[in-house]
Amino acid sequence: MITDWLFWAALSACFAALTAIFAKIGIQGIDSDFATLIRTLVITAVLAPFVWFAGKWSNPLALPSRSLLFLVLSAVATGASWICYFRALQLGEASKVAPVDKLSLVLVAVFAFLFLGERLSAREWLGVALVAGGVFVLAFKR
Repeated sequence: MITDWLFWAALSACFAALTAIFAKIGIQGIDSDFATLIRTLVITAVLAPFVWFAGKWSNPLALPSRSLLFLVLSAVATGASWICYFRALQLGEASKVAPVDKLSLVLVAVFAFLFLGERLSAREWLGVALVAGGVFVLAFKR
């Protein structure tokens, strides 16, 4: 069984890249908010049976209230992100929208430092700064 976080993170990046391409094609001629709803329904329809058949289902109301609160907040943030992302894809080029969306990597590093107490080394902060610079180079072409 492969449990290496890097493998799963790289796979996530591949699927995220495909998300941008598929979404850009899929939203042509339809409202981006409606497209976000369709995406959400499909994710629910796929993920619910997966969790059930994998034997991972449990009563959500039995979760600790703090966990439930932050999962709900995460869901709200995800929904807001998707709505904004699809709107941006509808209005702009995928090759510009996706890099700006990935500015979230920089924000995660900053927020993890501020709110979770995570400490990055100088080398890691340099990497974060390079990502931020790359976002601006890719998104704001002259």
